[in-house]
Amino acid sequence: MTNSILKSTSIQDEVNRLSTNWRSLLDAMPEMVLLLSEHHSVEYMNPSAQKHFGKKCSPKVVDDLCRIGVGFQRKQAIEAGRPQTVAQEAVIGDIPVEYSSVPFAGYTGERLTMFVMRDISRRKAREEELRLFNTNIEDILQQKITELQESEEMRQRLSRQVNSLKSQLGHRHKADKMIGSSRKMRELREMIHQVAGSDATILITGESGTGKELVANLIKATSGRDDKPFLKINCNAINDSILESDLFGYEKGAFTGANARKIGKFEVVNGGSIFLDEIGDISPRMQASLLRVLQNGEIVRVGGTEPVKVDVRVIAATNVELAKAVKEKEFRLDLYYRLNIINIDMPPLRDRKEDIVELVSHFVNHYRVAFKKDIDFVPKSIINRLLLHDWPGNVRELENLIQRAVLMTKGKMITEKDLFFDQNLGEQQKENGNINIQNKLGEESLKIILSEFEGEIITQALRKFNGNVAIAADKLQVGKTALYDKMKRYNISAKSIKKGL
Repeated sequence: MTNSILKSTSIQDEVNRLSTNWRSLLDAMPEMVLLLSEHHSVEYMNPSAQKHFGKKCSPKVVDDLCRIGVGFQRKQAIEAGRPQTVAQEAVIGDIPVEYSSVPFAGYTGERLTMFVMRDISRRKAREEELRLFNTNIEDILQQKITELQESEEMRQRLSRQVNSLKSQLGHRHKADKMIGSSRKMRELREMIHQVAGSDATILITGESGTGKELVANLIKATSGRDDKPFLKINCNAINDSILESDLFGYEKGAFTGANARKIGKFEVVNGGSIFLDEIGDISPRMQASLLRVLQNGEIVRVGGTEPVKVDVRVIAATNVELAKAVKEKEFRLDLYYRLNIINIDMPPLRDRKEDIVELVSHFVNHYRVAFKKDIDFVPKSIINRLLLHDWPGNVRELENLIQRAVLMTKGKMITEKDLFFDQNLGEQQKENGNINIQNKLGEESLKIILSEFEGEIITQALRKFNGNVAIAADKLQVGKTALYDKMKRYNISAKSIKKGL
C-alpha cells in the first residue's frame, strides 16, 4: 500500500514537473499561444497573447478562435490524428495574425486546440502601402494635373513629377511633340505605336488645328522607315496640274517647257514615306493616279505610258468628311477604301479640355522666350476662362491666343484684357451684319477694306451652301483651290460654318 502511494506521488510530481516546464517554455515564446477547450473556453494564454488580447479574452476573440479552429472539422482532425499545422492568416479580434492550430488530447483526456499566432499587423500595413502606391497610374497623373491649377509654383514642381511618371511609362518618343496626358491622348499615342511599325496606309482625320501633321511625324519616327526619306505635300496649296507633275514627275515634251524628264516626289522618296495633307481636296484625275500607287505600287509620269514601280508608305490627312464626299460623288469610293485601311481620328480640343493646362504652360514658356517676356504666372481665373471656351479652332486657336496674350501683356502675369478670342470676333460680325464703310474710310486702306468684303462674301456664300466648298466655288465662279487659298488667308473654316459656329 505504501509503495503504491509512493509510486502515485512520484507520478504526480513528474506530471507537475513536466507541466511546469511546458508552461515555462510557452511563457518564454515570443509568439502568442492560446489553448482553447472543446467547450469554447480559453484555458491558457502565454504573456505574449495576454499583451495583445488582455488577460481575459473578449467574446469576439473567443468567437474568432472558434470560427477558425473548432467544430466538426477539428474533431475529425483529432480523431484521425491529423494536426492542422499549416500556417494560415486570419483576423483575431482586431489583430491580423498568421497562425497554426494543433488539436490534441490533454493529460486528463479533455480535447484542446493549441493556437500559435504571430502578429502580422506591420506586414499588412506595408502591403497596403505598396498597393496604394501602385494604384492606377492614370489616377495619379490626373490628380497631378488638377493640382496644377492651384499655383504656378506648384505647377512647376508637379510638372517635373508628371514628366518623370510619363518617362517611367515608357510610351513617349523623342519625336512626340504632341502636348497632353488626357485619356484621349494616351489612347491616340497607343494607337500610333501600335500601327506605326507596319507599312499600311494611314488616314489621319480631324478638324483643322488638331495637330494632324504632328501625328504624321510621330508615325514616321516610330516606323521602320525612320532613316528613309520623308516628304510632306499640302495638296490644297498646289494647283492640280502642277501637283500631278510634282508627285509623279513628267516626260520630256509632256507640256510646254518640259525640256527634259523630271522624276516626281514619289520616286524621290522611294523606300521612305510621304505625307499628303488635305487629301480630300484633290481632283478626280489625281484621285485616279493616287489609286494606282496605293493599289499597284506604281506611278506613271505625266506624258508617259510606262509604269514605274515605287515603294512608298503613304500617310494622308484631311479635315473633310470623306465618307460624305463619297456619297456626294466628290471622292472615289475605291480610293477611300485604299486610304482608310487604318484611320486615326484626332480629338478636338473641346473633347480633351484637361490638356489645356499643359498646352497653356507649353505655349507660355515658348513665347515668353521668343518675345523676351518675363511672364511667370497665369492666374486661375484665366485658366477657368480658357476651360469654358469651346475652341472651334482647336490647338491652333489656343496657340494663337496665348501668343497674342504673351506679346500684349505688360507685366509678369497674363490678364483678362490680354485675351482675345477669335470666336468672339466671329460672333460680333454675325450680329453686326454688313461692314460699316463709313467707319473705315480714312482709317484703313482700300486694300484692307476690300479684303474684309471678300472675306465676308466667302463666309456668306459658304453659309448659304451649308459649308460646301465645291458648290460655293462654282457659284462664285472661282477655282476650288483658289477659294481654299482665300479661306486660309481669312481664317474661314467650312467645317465650323457647317456646324453653325
